[in-house]
Amino acid sequence: MIVRDATAHDRAGWERLWAGYLAHYGVDVPAAISDHTWARCLDAGSAIAMRVVPGAHGPIEGFAIHVLHPSTWATGESCYLEDLFVAEHARGRGVARALIDDLVAQGRAKGWSHVYWVTETDNARARMLYDSYALADGYVRYRLTL
Repeated sequence: MIVRDATAHDRAGWERLWAGYLAHYGVDVPAAISDHTWARCLDAGSAIAMRVVPGAHGPIEGFAIHVLHPSTWATGESCYLEDLFVAEHARGRGVARALIDDLVAQGRAKGWSHVYWVTETDNARARMLYDSYALADGYVRYRLTL
């Protein structure tokens, strides 16, 4: 399975998947924010990047948006896997695993300290995959909207 950086040609496929991702979480993100996210993912100077799995005969089938940042607990950068989504027709075929494996491989090659992510506690299908990498660490996320 091919995993590669997102390119400008992936925009329509990403928008379709992004809409599904937002619907899954029941959130409405203004178009200006989605446009800004897309632009940052393609900006080589941004800490935000996107890896994608292209479809065999069409648009991308999955994406992983991640953020690299310094850590106070390690010397290497930390990689936060912020958004991971796979098209419904491609689920169960290893797309999500390929995206996570790709980030792990990049991290090992580039000296990152760790890759981490969060999900909803009741996201059972995703958690089965995530638990194959590491068990949940017991932290609770707090979010204060400003």
